Amino acid sequence: MNALVKKRIEPENVFKSSGYPYSQAIQSGGGELLFLAGQVALDAESNYIGIGDIAAQTKQVYANLVAVLKTVAADFSNVVDLTTFIVGRQHLPVHQQTIKELYIELLPQGDYPADTVVLVEGLYREEFLIEVKATAVLS
Repeated sequence: MNALVKKRIEPENVFKSSGYPYSQAIQSGGGELLFLAGQVALDAESNYIGIGDIAAQTKQVYANLVAVLKTVAADFSNVVDLTTFIVGRQHLPVHQQTIKELYIELLPQGDYPADTVVLVEGLYREEFLIEVKATAVLS
């Protein structure tokens, strides 16, 4: 049996997870797969972005995802699967509109990843309205 090969990815330009028991991303599968931890609306200096504003939080979350992808010379076109957690059904319309706008830039060819959206009662911190985790194929 082959040993599991995995590489921890900790980008400089996103929230520093070193004080917590998780990695921003794990590269595995011979370097072909990248599993991105759930991203929230924190910038690289741990500032909350868009408190109470699902559009601003969604934009920051996607900026964080892109930053992690760039660390391994990938972009959003490498993403094949997303899981999106949103606090409150009332945020869905604005979130959906924001995603449409972001995808024009991130995925202009319309090759959208699979995305499961889950409505939740709350996230790790009360200020967070959205968290998105992703899987990317690198080769």
